[in-house]
Amino acid sequence: MDLVTRKKWDSTASKYDLLTRGTEIRYADYKRTFFAPMQGKVLFLAAGTGLDFKYFPPNQDVTAIDISPKMLEKAAPRAEQYEGTIDLKEMDVHDLSSPGFLDDSFDQIFTVCTFCSVPNPVHGLEQLRRVLKLGGRLRMFEHTGSRWFPFNLLLNLMTPVSRLNGPELNRPTVENVARAGFTIQRVNNLYLDVVKTIEATK
Repeated sequence: MDLVTRKKWDSTASKYDLLTRGTEIRYADYKRTFFAPMQGKVLFLAAGTGLDFKYFPPNQDVTAIDISPKMLEKAAPRAEQYEGTIDLKEMDVHDLSSPGFLDDSFDQIFTVCTFCSVPNPVHGLEQLRRVLKLGGRLRMFEHTGSRWFPFNLLLNLMTPVSRLNGPELNRPTVENVARAGFTIQRVNNLYLDVVKTIEATK
């Protein structure tokens, strides 16, 4: 367990909903579309305070993990309100070794603004690939670094500060997905080339 990362997100849990309120309003419709294909046995990373649960289609079987127990405490009431099953687990994506996380365990994996914060993103993605079934689909809603000037410069300058209490802003997440062994099917830019959805298969 990465205790440094857990402590960082534990300290953010009490103010997380307030900090993300603007993006929640802005991307609500996108998220409903993003989660609409959810089916089968699903892994959701990372649960956070459960803000995304309301966008899940009903009657799904979801395992939702997060490294922060404080985040999961806030997520628990929202999981109980969901019209389906959301099993919350405290877990580090770098080490998916618990029962239920054997090779080829999940039909789909969803992430939302997660791999900007995973300390070793390629290793984390490799763990996701291991537990995803052959032919299974990884669906990601992420913010990444930019290739466009001046946004790339601004994100690079802001990242040393942002990573202290939250995400890194300049991650090459699409490239990291490929490095982890996934086959990328589609990348859709939602805001410039910074906020995007990524679909990939094992």
